[in-house]
Amino acid sequence: MTRVTPRRLLLASLVATALAAPLLAQAADAKEIRIAHVYSKTGPLEAYGKQTQTGLMMGLEYATQGTMTVNGKKLVVIEKDDQGKPDVGKSLLATAYGDDKADIAVGPSSSGVALALLPVAEEYKKILLVEPAVADSITGDKWNKYIFRTGRNSSQDAISNAVTLDKAGTNIVTLAQDYAFGRDGVKAFKDSIKNAKIVHEEYLPANTTDFTAGAQRIIDKLKDLPGRKVIWIVWAGAGNPFKIADLDLKRYGIEISTGGNILPAMAAYKNFPGMEGATYYYFGIPKNPANEWLVANHYKKFQNPPDFFTAGGMSAGIALVEALKKTGGDTNTEKLIKTMEGMSFDTPKGKMTFRKEDHQAMQSMYHFKIKVDPAFPWGVPELVREIKPEEMNVPIKNKR
Repeated sequence: MTRVTPRRLLLASLVATALAAPLLAQAADAKEIRIAHVYSKTGPLEAYGKQTQTGLMMGLEYATQGTMTVNGKKLVVIEKDDQGKPDVGKSLLATAYGDDKADIAVGPSSSGVALALLPVAEEYKKILLVEPAVADSITGDKWNKYIFRTGRNSSQDAISNAVTLDKAGTNIVTLAQDYAFGRDGVKAFKDSIKNAKIVHEEYLPANTTDFTAGAQRIIDKLKDLPGRKVIWIVWAGAGNPFKIADLDLKRYGIEISTGGNILPAMAAYKNFPGMEGATYYYFGIPKNPANEWLVANHYKKFQNPPDFFTAGGMSAGIALVEALKKTGGDTNTEKLIKTMEGMSFDTPKGKMTFRKEDHQAMQSMYHFKIKVDPAFPWGVPELVREIKPEEMNVPIKNKR
């Protein structure tokens, strides 16, 4: 018989503890659902990123009725600042999936960063829910099956804006930033125009502050043309392309048109009463329980209304919780993909549905006309009409 000494008992105890530690860690992890949020906490799109983060947290709160748990599992959000740089974002997402054991990721703010993240999601076989990056290529030719998007895409922006401008006898020049967001936006807009004529495309560096040279080229293309003359602007982040109005466009009968934007950017819209366009969101437009909750709670927390990307972040949070409820809190990627394909969920914009073919959220857009109201420091987009998902023939651009 082997004699059991105190030393042997101690060693056996240490070995048992060492073996149990990973199991205990696994048990602890099993009680969490880890969500990485890769976004522009700093950088050119900082304002967009911060709104998305606020909205995401409010969406998780709303969809879990304040418990921040699904099926007894705690939702843990891990924040990552990509600074608007594709290489930084790519590294951070790999770290989130690999080292931080994120079950799912949300983001980013920039289309350029998003395109760098897509292959990382595929490599780690984990879902990336894109919000709010817009470029069509994200759910188009660069797409893979791990990518879903609650944010609108360039085609949804373009088709809804084309509704307001696509009339015979209208001449259009586009003005956009020279990167994925701008190029994809203009391409989608061109593809949507059937009756009007696009006579020139002007692309300027993303950080442009002096628009004089570009504006002069645009004026030269439009000034002598008959019929209606419009500059359609698609712009994100810093710089104020509306400064081109300082060149007295009215002298040539040239109008400006654009889509919606964040409230600070829409201060410039006050100079264009009656301007028409289409927007993704404005807090005063949708009438539904989720938006009423968002507006009321945002005012309560921040003493101001929710903005463009706050609504998007909330939609992403709701989508995640609804999917996880349906899987019983199971974060298995294949199960989530199967659950989310074709899934409908209620958001501040009303119902969204993830299209099975490319995982793009089908959603309403809003045709607006700008009204100047002294009570608001921005031009107020008054609803002309809601453009429903079934009215927009949003093309499927992936190779599925």
